[in-house]
Amino acid sequence: MKRKIPSTVALSLFESAARHESFARAAAEMYLTESAVSRQIAVLEGFLGVKLFSRGKKQVVLTDAGRLYARNIRGNLDEIELHTKSLMQHKGAGGVLELAVIPTFASRWLLPRLHDFLRKNPGITVNLSERAEPFAFRGTNLDAALHFDDPVWDAVEKVHLFEEEVVPVLSPAHFDLSKLKKAAGLIALPLLHKRVRPEAWQRWFEAAGSTQPVPPPAMRFELYAMVIDAARAGLGVGLVPRFYVQEDVARGTLAMPFDISLKHEKRYCLVYPEHKRDSQAVQLFSEWVVEAAAEFSTGAQAVRRPKKRA
Repeated sequence: MKRKIPSTVALSLFESAARHESFARAAAEMYLTESAVSRQIAVLEGFLGVKLFSRGKKQVVLTDAGRLYARNIRGNLDEIELHTKSLMQHKGAGGVLELAVIPTFASRWLLPRLHDFLRKNPGITVNLSERAEPFAFRGTNLDAALHFDDPVWDAVEKVHLFEEEVVPVLSPAHFDLSKLKKAAGLIALPLLHKRVRPEAWQRWFEAAGSTQPVPPPAMRFELYAMVIDAARAGLGVGLVPRFYVQEDVARGTLAMPFDISLKHEKRYCLVYPEHKRDSQAVQLFSEWVVEAAAEFSTGAQAVRRPKKRA
């Protein structure tokens, strides 16, 4: 089916004219005559059936529709230019990897390791986009996602990495840990919840051997990063992935009152559309992230393993 898309020449000229709100300045930028710019935009308006500029005797002004259209297409034109330059530069090798990520996972796990991938693959640029929930790749410019496994993913390849393990943390500066003798004692504290995990605390208390009813959440948060910040600020006790807070616990800004974990909550994985199987950038990233996940899992087990007494 033929796409209903104007010519890229017309779109580029319109974007320039919209940015300057001047046909003359767009003409100078694009090395054309002002009349050529005017004709191309008139053709675009005819194609769209919408007036993009109000034309006065001495100036042109964007209509509301023109302003909205310019804002919507500008990012797409930038993406096309970026991918075109990348393809021309790398001759089909390397290129750009558009990666969707869970915000906290990206900041706490991926970014501290990403320099290793970039060092090993200097021809690949990795761009990150925030996606807190699973999504459909169709209609996006995304090549892959580092995310949770979920039934929502369809027509994709999944590369499983490691499972999530959540533990309770609170601020030792705001709570007296010496008064917490049993796990059930946490019920008396404000419980911080992640919005999409409303049952996590109930399951944790059951794993800890407590049968007491869990009170309503003190606060709900969209992201684990917010739960961690709230716990650090003394707003309550949060239930978060262990590897997100290992450094905070080591520094003493957070404490784990009971080393009781709720395992297998979620599984992290790399997901990409089936048609990306032949993408060199995706496959190189897949190979790297599997190795990084294996090293992380081995190191995490070593940290948790009890030390033998001499």
